[in-house]
Amino acid sequence: MKLDSKIYLAGHNGLVGSAIMRNLQERGYTNIITKTSNDLDLRRQKEVEDFFEKEKLDYVFLAAAKVGGIHANNTYPAEFLYDNLMIESNIIHSAYLSGVEKLLFLGSSCIYPKFAPQPIKESDLLTGLLEPTNEAYAIAKIAGIELCKFYRRQYGVNFISAMPTNLYGINDNFDLNTSHVLPALIRKFHEAKINQEKSVVMWGSGKPLREFLYVDDLADALVHLMLNYSEETHVNVGTGEDISIANLAKMIKEIVGYEGEIVNDLSKPDGTPRKLLDVSLLHSTGWKHKTSLEEGISKVYKWYIGT
Repeated sequence: MKLDSKIYLAGHNGLVGSAIMRNLQERGYTNIITKTSNDLDLRRQKEVEDFFEKEKLDYVFLAAAKVGGIHANNTYPAEFLYDNLMIESNIIHSAYLSGVEKLLFLGSSCIYPKFAPQPIKESDLLTGLLEPTNEAYAIAKIAGIELCKFYRRQYGVNFISAMPTNLYGINDNFDLNTSHVLPALIRKFHEAKINQEKSVVMWGSGKPLREFLYVDDLADALVHLMLNYSEETHVNVGTGEDISIANLAKMIKEIVGYEGEIVNDLSKPDGTPRKLLDVSLLHSTGWKHKTSLEEGISKVYKWYIGT
């Protein structure tokens, strides 16, 4: 990938896309193509095919997706399945038709079975039942991985896939109805601190274990894979370390400086009991994460409050 190669970054305004943009620019890439959803509806096949035919793109980072936490996935499953299927299908097929040199598809660790052995290996895909609370999203992402795999086999294209763990970072979603657990807790503790509230409610028991990756580390890993990896097997991207939601909450509480209590709402679902990725394949390519969880949360909180 040359510094003047024509690179299409799908989803550039999102949490992941904006981090990839920062990473590419820092590395000196100068020909990055972006489109907002108003300019290009990725769910519409003809629009996407016409765009690819016109632009003659060299490389594609497919980071565009409809995303959300447990509440959003439970509430809008049809949208999560349809929108993500259409986005990935249109981009992958158009990349093949127009002769794109290489494409990287971004999945999610929720593709793995709910009770997969821990840590989860790439080979655990499709070996068991999915977590019901994000099944629709997971099915769409599995379809994207399989599309890349079978397009490689049938057409000989260089399409690869990466599966990140739970992400957080600058430009995260802090809407309590649609956000993931980490930014939601940052907002809850911050508002409780400002409003001098005596307690903060946390969903579930706090027992589930989760792995979290700072999004700028993910972006660095994705560009690394685009430059150094060209195999069929999708690659787990994470830290190889996890933390209970209860301890995560305590860490965020301390970083925010909130002094009240944490109250568990046991009527809310916990989701998957543990989700830790085996990142040995990623490490074998020469990449390892750089940002600790405490350091990353501190950076995000400072950004969130505008300091």
